[in-house]
Amino acid sequence: MKIYYKATYTYKLLKGFMQTAESLISTLGSIVMFGIEFIKGLRDKPTTIKELMYQCYRFGVTSLPITLSIVGMTSVIVAMQVAGEMVKQGGGNYVGMLVAILMVREEAVIMAGFAIISMIGSSLASEIATMKVTEQVDAIQVLKVNPVHYLFTPRVLAGTLMMPIVVIISALIGILGGGVASNLVSGLSYKAYFDSVWFGLNTHDLNVCIMKSFAFGFVISLISCSCGMDAKDGAKGVGLATTKAVVWSFVAIVIVDLIFAAACFY
Repeated sequence: MKIYYKATYTYKLLKGFMQTAESLISTLGSIVMFGIEFIKGLRDKPTTIKELMYQCYRFGVTSLPITLSIVGMTSVIVAMQVAGEMVKQGGGNYVGMLVAILMVREEAVIMAGFAIISMIGSSLASEIATMKVTEQVDAIQVLKVNPVHYLFTPRVLAGTLMMPIVVIISALIGILGGGVASNLVSGLSYKAYFDSVWFGLNTHDLNVCIMKSFAFGFVISLISCSCGMDAKDGAKGVGLATTKAVVWSFVAIVIVDLIFAAACFY
């Protein structure tokens, strides 16, 4: 009877769910432990300015083209679908406000986060995972250097510092793209659009956007590095670590975004 039970889809589904839950708890534990170790290592200055600048360039500059493309196209799509109808209903003076609030509060941060996870987060995870399975991390430990301090510090600091810059530029491009699309689709003047943007945005929205950007950058880089450090079993482990880093980073930024939305706008 036990053999037949294990062959059922119900058992397999339950087993898969339990394995996923176990993996989630294990991953969260590793991320928390590595995060604490990273914070402790900040006192010892375990990185150089040169390495930090390289990681900042990697995180901020190399990811900028794809991030701007995604955010810009998203704002154009939103403006194309909204501007025409709002102008018909006499709400043209609110188009800029709507696009700007959408970009600053949510769209720029979320889309930039998705782009950076896909491009930079996966790269960080695969890089550290490769070092782990090829025993380069063990070599660092032999030299009496803490691998968490040495590998995490420049990457996590770069992610935390550069994410707000990427988001601000992306939001600006998104607002400009929305203005162009609104003008082309509905004939809404640029003056009416940007006047609406000016009166619609406030410092609270900008402050929340910047704080959320810092949190996203920290979470993405920490999760990516942590999943890479947990890699094992050779090339297969590198692929699994990269996949885990991308998936959990997506989940994490959505949860962080929900927390900010509940804390700052309700």
